Amino acid sequence: MGSESKQERFRRLGMMRGNRVLRDIELLGNLSNTNNYEYSTEQVRIIFSAIEDEIRIAKQRFNGGAKSKREIVL
Repeated sequence: MGSESKQERFRRLGMMRGNRVLRDIELLGNLSNTNNYEYSTEQVRIIFSAIEDEIRIAKQRFNGGAKSKREIVL
């Protein structure tokens, strides 16, 4: 992989990481099954608020913004 260009590395990692995020979002959606899980609307709000904030921050980083170190606590 020593001859991999920065563009090739970005594409390879971008696809891997993006697909992992999409899969994890799908798995998160599985938690909506009330036959298996119980949750409050506040817990759902906390999860999606944190995800939306992190997406906004990630987009900003492509324009020179700072990193974030968030985690979800229910």
